[in-house]
Amino acid sequence: MALGPATLDDETLTEQGLALTAQDMASGRVLLIACGALAHEIVALKRMNGWDHLDLQCLPANLHLWPDRIPAAVAAAVTQHRANYDRLFIVYADCGTGGLLQEKCNELGVEMIEGPHCYSFFEGNAAFAALAETEFTAFYLTDFLVRQFDAFVWRPMGLDRHPELRDMYFGHYTKLVYQAQTDDPALDAKAQDCAARLGLAYERRVTGYGDLAPALARVAGA
Repeated sequence: MALGPATLDDETLTEQGLALTAQDMASGRVLLIACGALAHEIVALKRMNGWDHLDLQCLPANLHLWPDRIPAAVAAAVTQHRANYDRLFIVYADCGTGGLLQEKCNELGVEMIEGPHCYSFFEGNAAFAALAETEFTAFYLTDFLVRQFDAFVWRPMGLDRHPELRDMYFGHYTKLVYQAQTDDPALDAKAQDCAARLGLAYERRVTGYGDLAPALARVAGA
């Protein structure tokens, strides 16, 4: 079955989470507890591969602004839904928790996707590690972060109010790397604008879904 990118023109999603209904939860199904920033990508993979037995519960994407809260939020979701599913899979990488999320998943007896963050597993963890020595001055954006640049980068860093902070935050970066999950000219143009606003060189790198696709295929039993 195909594992490549797909567009979601008719998909109604929120960036802050997807709620399950009672009819979604049935014996023999698998629940993906995921970061809201991955909602579009997970739904695309489910749709194109016919993984109808995988249900999705997204936690708020803005938890990334407070990564110390992620383990507790994941634990609460596992506790809430464990009895209704044969298996749960956590679609979060470490995401700035300093290993605490992995410890919590080990404690709960649930598996999570491998990698330090989504930039790594979208690139492919092995490929990202190989680039680490030469790309330590790169600032990464995914499809989600391009769409939500103002909400997740510009305003939280105070750049809308204090543009003079740009050089303090980004003075040691040399380029913005847009890891494109989809081929969307509008997102490409917006990513170029993000790079210009940060005063960085621009590189677009088509990663597709990277390690996310085979990880979900394994969970789905494909």
